[in-house]
Amino acid sequence: MSHPLFDRHRETLEAAVAATRARGYWSAYPEMPSGRIYGESAKADGQAAFQARLEKPFEIDQPGTVGQVGAEESPYGTTLGITYPQADLAVLLPAARQAMRGWAAAEPEARVGVCIEILDRINKRSFEMAGAVMMTTGQGFMMAFQAGGPHAQDRGLEAIAYAWEEMTRVPRQVTWEKKVSKTDVARLEKRFHLVPRGVAVVVGCSTFPTWNGYPGLFASLATGNAVVVKPHPGSILPLAITVEIAREVLREHGFEADVVTLAADAHDAPITKELVTRPEVGIVDYTGSSEFGTWVEQNATQAVVFTEKAGVNAIILDSVDDLKAVTGNIAFTVSLYSGQMCTTSQNIFISKDGVDTAEGHKSFDDVAGAIVKAVNWLLGDARRGAEILGAIQNERTLQRIDQAAGEGAEVLREASPVENEQFPDARVRSPLILKVDHSQQNLYMREMFGPIVYIVATQGTDQSIELTAKAARELGALTCSVYSTDPDVLRRAEDAVIEAGVPVSCNLTGQVFVNQSAAFSDFHVSGANPSGNATFCDAAFVATRFRVVQSRVQVPVEAQAPEAETHAGV
Repeated sequence: MSHPLFDRHRETLEAAVAATRARGYWSAYPEMPSGRIYGESAKADGQAAFQARLEKPFEIDQPGTVGQVGAEESPYGTTLGITYPQADLAVLLPAARQAMRGWAAAEPEARVGVCIEILDRINKRSFEMAGAVMMTTGQGFMMAFQAGGPHAQDRGLEAIAYAWEEMTRVPRQVTWEKKVSKTDVARLEKRFHLVPRGVAVVVGCSTFPTWNGYPGLFASLATGNAVVVKPHPGSILPLAITVEIAREVLREHGFEADVVTLAADAHDAPITKELVTRPEVGIVDYTGSSEFGTWVEQNATQAVVFTEKAGVNAIILDSVDDLKAVTGNIAFTVSLYSGQMCTTSQNIFISKDGVDTAEGHKSFDDVAGAIVKAVNWLLGDARRGAEILGAIQNERTLQRIDQAAGEGAEVLREASPVENEQFPDARVRSPLILKVDHSQQNLYMREMFGPIVYIVATQGTDQSIELTAKAARELGALTCSVYSTDPDVLRRAEDAVIEAGVPVSCNLTGQVFVNQSAAFSDFHVSGANPSGNATFCDAAFVATRFRVVQSRVQVPVEAQAPEAETHAGV
């Protein structure tokens, strides 16, 4: 049975499904903040819409509101002054479960159509979302627009495409017949019902609230579950806008708005532990620290839990053709958004004997110095540096930088402040680059989130590979980058790191970076090491969000003549 919204967005859905199979480049939502694409007034309108949110309550008419909560302080040095509904979970969750009944009973076409309509409306407000993401996370404008807008929307659509594939894998109704004797046939009418797990909770992170939040949100919605969105208290606004748009679309098309609700909290009064362990909750999507993610995995036992945590990402530098191109690529990788991406490289392993290049052999210190020089050049222009670095989302990251600088490693480059002309009070630090020996594992064999880079002198490339794989197996890793002109080294590195469950990128230069992940092509997080148990996005990410439950009715069959008589005279 079709649905008007499904018909409207059918072409987009079919293209998304095709893209997940082909794994090439495809995007439904343009990533460039161009007036020719989004409308000549879109940027000004979006900025005005964002500004209109400040210094006032964010109105969401949902059950169980007992007050207001919210104290977002922008990393750029301003206070948003927005408050959000504070929910009584004992009221909110039963209301979400009640609303889910009608949503779950709808045909998959209706749910998928509504979900893509939600994304379409979010996309039309990408400039407003960019302002919300930028000012809560500290991302630069371009990253906030792209990663917080179209790229996040693509990730949501990718999850919908996988959900559609899994939901339509089984027919809805069949006639089953089996000949039980020469004269008798058993006939059953069988119906296959898609039954959602229960209320889903999306636990947002402070750095990429939409990019990391949309896969779970739309995977659960499309498969018939109600969703409670629990943003990080430091970055509520982007997900609050998402909830507002979702409720608007649901209401307009005959569904209860409480299929999607917001559960905001404060740093000093967290609700996540209570929320994810409530009996009404059947699904939890979590993005954040490894410590708390592990707690969720161990304690939310009544739910199916999907986690993206953290890890220690590495670069193995064995040999290169163009050292300048390689160090330029590495400089951007470690500088982008001040290293506050879960995919950013932390450890750079280089043989103490140095590296062969097209210009001749370079010593360890030569290569380390070239990396420092590349970072200095990249960030040397203050305006460019401010846009690349963004701002530090959390004060604790600044404390971590100071801690790392004082632990005994040799400081090759200090994490200096960078002036931001537009936001003079922004928390901005350039990368801290440290030199350590391979034996100092207490320093680099741990996650140090933020603009902190360890250049590790190893006994050789074999040890570099071994240490990279060890960190992935024991601590988790989301990315690995390998540079070598020797095919055998690339093969050995790839084999070892893939076995440890880490995606590998080889010899990246130019405008492709290891910390980028493209929807419909790249699998983000493997689920095969401690950095997380799920992948954005594959069939496993959506298939367990619902179950197939069958009903069957016996259908009378008229008596038939014996087979010999049936064929008499033939």
